[in-house]
Amino acid sequence: MPAVESAIATPTFEELESYRRELIAYCYRMLASPFEAEDAVQETLLRAWRAADRFEGRAAVRSWLYRIATNVCLDLLQGRERRARPMDLGPSVAPVVENLHERSEVTWVEPTPDPADALVERDTIRLAFVAALQHLPPRQRAVLILCEVLRWQASEVAELLETSVASVNSALQRARATLESASVSLDDPTPALDRADRELLDRFVDAFEAYDIDRLTALIQEDATQSMPPFDLWLSGRADIFTWWFGPGIGCKGSRVIPTRPANGSPAFGQYKPSPDGGHDPWALIVVELSGGRIGELTFFLDTGRLFPLFGLPPRFDP
Repeated sequence: MPAVESAIATPTFEELESYRRELIAYCYRMLASPFEAEDAVQETLLRAWRAADRFEGRAAVRSWLYRIATNVCLDLLQGRERRARPMDLGPSVAPVVENLHERSEVTWVEPTPDPADALVERDTIRLAFVAALQHLPPRQRAVLILCEVLRWQASEVAELLETSVASVNSALQRARATLESASVSLDDPTPALDRADRELLDRFVDAFEAYDIDRLTALIQEDATQSMPPFDLWLSGRADIFTWWFGPGIGCKGSRVIPTRPANGSPAFGQYKPSPDGGHDPWALIVVELSGGRIGELTFFLDTGRLFPLFGLPPRFDP
């Protein structure tokens, strides 16, 4: 009696959709923009749904989707300049308004809300790691994320990228060397916030709203850094940060700061500056990185029109 071939089930839309969260995290690491990641995943699921009836089952649905998502990302990255942070472009500068420039030719690394997904580890979406990934050629980037973050076997990655295991291992070695040169490591995970950290952040919010330099001095490391995308200026050292805050940035005095979802594994806050007509207008999404029980880095993302809705922050603060 001839053997009966088992039918291969066509993936349902619900099955494809169940991979959305982890695909968004993957595409975010590839593209360094939550908005582009969302678009890439939408395109991935659309392509998969259109081809679902031709799915031949030679690979698991998950592997099949990652192959499509990788190709979508590689297409988007073709011929494009890498995304960057201000500190990727040159040394820190003096805290004077003359050094405040926007660069039309630069596309910035954008923050993403922490996914509510156990498959996504906080240390692999932190800003420094995602920025370092952008230094890698796109295929090296895919290899590193798949092997080091998602723990795929080299043979699985080789099949996905339609290349050899030797090529995957070579790309992985070069990618690791690039990350090491940027002083970024996957072996140094970001610890979860403890009670002391949360109390520190509460004190920071109170001190910043009061614009109290004495209390802020006790909370911010002497060698802390600050950046403000989309401006290329970045500051190194608490003294320069305070020179900016109490000089060109004095308009932030009287701001209100409210907590929101963590960004890239770090605490985040919405900052609202005093408005001339009363109330407070949106000014920045502040991402705070802690180190040694104090604040080590402050990033003020000024694109509130796009970022505040993404983080669930109101368009205006009226107490």
